[in-house]
Amino acid sequence: MPEREPATIGMDCPAAAEVMERVTESRTIVTLRLRLTDPACHAAFRFAPGQFNMLGLFGAGEVPISIVSDPHEQAYIEHAIRAVGRVTHGLARLEAGAMLGLRGPFGRGWPLAEAQGKNVLIITGGLGCAPTVAVVNYILRRRAQFGRLTMIQGVKHSDDLLWRRRYELWEREPDTQVLIAADVAGPLWPWHVGRITELFDRARIDPERTFVMLCGPEGMMQIAIQHLLGRGVAAEAIWLSLERSMHCALGFCGHCQLGPKFVCRDGPVFCYNDVRDFFGRPGL
Repeated sequence: MPEREPATIGMDCPAAAEVMERVTESRTIVTLRLRLTDPACHAAFRFAPGQFNMLGLFGAGEVPISIVSDPHEQAYIEHAIRAVGRVTHGLARLEAGAMLGLRGPFGRGWPLAEAQGKNVLIITGGLGCAPTVAVVNYILRRRAQFGRLTMIQGVKHSDDLLWRRRYELWEREPDTQVLIAADVAGPLWPWHVGRITELFDRARIDPERTFVMLCGPEGMMQIAIQHLLGRGVAAEAIWLSLERSMHCALGFCGHCQLGPKFVCRDGPVFCYNDVRDFFGRPGL
């Protein structure tokens, strides 16, 4: 199937989208499967793994939410939403048949063309796994184009792990390693109990062939980056998805500025080399 460039729908004005299905993932996280009500718009919608949409509710506002569906999935556009504020609480309460606004996709996704032929290491924490789910689907559909796939995921409590069934299926794939940690584990937890950093040494890393994708709490990413650099992974092979307060998604409002860059426009995916002077610095 030939690759297609992402198409942007409703950059200035939201397009109408209907909730086709609502899935409760945890006490605070739901997955919404959406379909644009205009058939032509829905058919034209394309995105790259790592991009995001702006989802909005009339009278409440809009928020940036990562797209987690498979790029080849045509039936719906999927988003995992954690209810933490006014808009996300409203989105999380929507049921099938409800309407909302959608603008996007926005930003730069993961550089998957550069990762071809290399081992891919994905390190995520909490809901930070959302921007990488589409990456995993992408790689598994083109398995021969990539080397070993290693996924490291950490959560505070085992109940916080999203898509447990997916991880169980992914770890059965050939040349794939899945390492998961929970700070606190419930009964029958099959993976590691402890911090995600305790898993780093278990990953089979060939420094010259490894391409890294990071997403999650910035403190965790900083520790992971120092570990990777210490093991000989090149800084230009480390990519990370950043979160900032994104209001316009077009680089106009300035809320998501990081040094001279804007996360919504120049990211959210950055090469570590391009942001190392600003990443992790308070106030930036």
